Amino acid sequence: MGKILVFAEKPSVGRELAKVLNCNQNKGSYIEGSKYVVTWALGHLVGLQDPEDYDVKYKKWSMETLPMIPKPMKLTVLKKTSKQFYEVKKLMLRSDIDEIIIATDAGREGELVARWTIEKAGVRKPIKRLWISSQTNKAILDGFKNLRPGSEYVNLYKAAVCRAEADWVVGLNVTRALTCKYNAQLSAGRVQSPTLAMIVQREEDIKSFKPKNYYTITAKNNNVSLQWVNNNNTQSIFEESTANNILTKVKGRDAKVVSVTESLKKKLSPALYDLTELQRDGNKIWGYSAKQTLSIMQRLYENHKVLTYPRTDSRYITTDVVATLPDRLKAISIGAYRAAATQILNGRIVANKSFVDNSRVSDHHAIIPTEERPNLTNLSTEEKHIYDLVIKRFLSVMMPPFEYLQTNIETEINGEKFVAKGKVIKSKGWKAAYDREDMEDGPSEDGLKDQVLPLLKKGDTLEINSVDSNKLQTKAPARFNEGTLLSAMENPQKFISVDKDSARTLGATGGLGTVATRADIIEKLFNSFSLEKKGKEIVPTAKAKQLMELVPSELKSPLLTAKWEGDLEDISKGRKDAEKFLVDMRNYATALVQNVKVNGNKFVHENITGKKCPSCGKYMLEVKNKIGVMNVCQDRECGHREGVSRTTNARCPECKKKLELRGHGDGQIYVCPGTSCNFREKAVQFNKRFSNTGKVDKREVSNYMNKMKKEAEEGLDNPFAALLGNMKFDNK
Repeated sequence: MGKILVFAEKPSVGRELAKVLNCNQNKGSYIEGSKYVVTWALGHLVGLQDPEDYDVKYKKWSMETLPMIPKPMKLTVLKKTSKQFYEVKKLMLRSDIDEIIIATDAGREGELVARWTIEKAGVRKPIKRLWISSQTNKAILDGFKNLRPGSEYVNLYKAAVCRAEADWVVGLNVTRALTCKYNAQLSAGRVQSPTLAMIVQREEDIKSFKPKNYYTITAKNNNVSLQWVNNNNTQSIFEESTANNILTKVKGRDAKVVSVTESLKKKLSPALYDLTELQRDGNKIWGYSAKQTLSIMQRLYENHKVLTYPRTDSRYITTDVVATLPDRLKAISIGAYRAAATQILNGRIVANKSFVDNSRVSDHHAIIPTEERPNLTNLSTEEKHIYDLVIKRFLSVMMPPFEYLQTNIETEINGEKFVAKGKVIKSKGWKAAYDREDMEDGPSEDGLKDQVLPLLKKGDTLEINSVDSNKLQTKAPARFNEGTLLSAMENPQKFISVDKDSARTLGATGGLGTVATRADIIEKLFNSFSLEKKGKEIVPTAKAKQLMELVPSELKSPLLTAKWEGDLEDISKGRKDAEKFLVDMRNYATALVQNVKVNGNKFVHENITGKKCPSCGKYMLEVKNKIGVMNVCQDRECGHREGVSRTTNARCPECKKKLELRGHGDGQIYVCPGTSCNFREKAVQFNKRFSNTGKVDKREVSNYMNKMKKEAEEGLDNPFAALLGNMKFDNK
């Protein structure tokens, strides 16, 4: 009897599968046992051929050779992982291997990693599929007991191929066309272009925004603050004369209580996490980028095995997972989670539609804890933060609703309507799982703040002590941060002007990209110097603004990529023909190239420096990325780049801002970017005092600063004397 080859996506996953399957002969590129041989990819081992592999004429970037429409498209072994590919191929073709089990990530790209490898290796052996959502021993064993035939996933593979080929044909053609036409490093794509277009449009909206004055009116007595509203319950008054008339009308008058309504409100916990929601909260609460959160989640899933599969777009679990909830709760009955988990276990788990719904789960259910008991001491700070978010959300969906008594008071002052509202908490419910009681609350819909209200009834009179008009201004729309950009990519119809039919299409197809690709798209836009960060805000560069004028308008529309994602979903379900989709993509790429060719616009580098490239002599461009500033050669074919400065984790001893490291070699200096701070010092000296990690010890900083102050007071010829002479230092 022959053996079975198990093909994982990464070495770490392969090792875990091998352990569970009792494979103990480690051969370097695979691990063998009596029944199974486990091997792995290193991400993609095989990819689509580069243009020059189809025809030598494509080696030179030229408008004359566009569009490039190779048919059929061919696969090539990727150079950086070729050694592992040939090891895997050898195993797949081994005479004693009778069957292959695909155990790559359970999703579209995971299927592509495996199938492309099998296809390039020329293997024609039976295929089965391991489809699991967590990496615990139990989940792996259960998965091997319930292997599915590979034929069930042929359509998923077709959809993955369509995605890859469409991105090649459209992305490479448009990128080459733009780069050749304007002699600049410009790139475009079906997801990155509409994403960038939204950011550029938001910046335009901010710049063209003209603030308008508006007024609100507040009446106060000793116990309550009342807000004026019109008949539509709107507080804003845009005419100063109207506000003044109301003030005149109500001043010196008392308020009569028209109605007091009390209602018991129940608020359920927010839904479980999918990847996008987790990335949003990771950014909002901890400042992590989308890419960071995905990377942290991947470690919690693969290495620690304490959370389920991260690349999911569902916020629900299926009915078959309900039976496993007690084991998952027992696993997390530790530390700060023990009380809530025990309370749920001691009661009855009600699997209601708020978190259990088969119809709202596609390939994978929401992110929840596994049955594996975690060792929190093994988690890094970042991992603890993301783990904590998932566990609290998991606990909260099984806890009672948050209950409060909402009181609304309506009063009348000389014919004008004034209102107030208050909230009395009756039961914390699921909010007891959170340290910050109001963390999950968004802004109030009516703009009224809750307050502690006195006991009042209809007909009561309130003596008014003061009535004031507050002059305010309308605010420009906020710039995107990574959290809000993820929201915009997921639901672009909420951030752009589209008709109702288009909005429905965007909502139904999941917006721009997928949960698995959005983080990479954002990173790509930063790495191509189209975006930069100002604090947490994302700002488009001058290059991005020009690029949006050069990219064909259809490619900038989120409707196009939304339609593509809908088509790909239909192909994966067998509802749409893959070949027709690819024909459409080839025709579309041809039309886009023609659009670029006839465009009469120009591109001007607005970030050119006075420094010449040491390689080719052309002037270099100054660009910013997430961690600092670089100079890059404007000539795409040269490609020379060098660092100018980077933001470090070292803190300024004076103002505590993060220091920038500038220069090269022995000439490197730490400089504070603070406008009111002049701190700068050679890196060699700074590192001697504060360790090579650049992390500043508070006591050492304090001692150092006191030493400098003493020198300043003694009148030494010290460059910091004038700055430090009158400063006081806290030794706490």
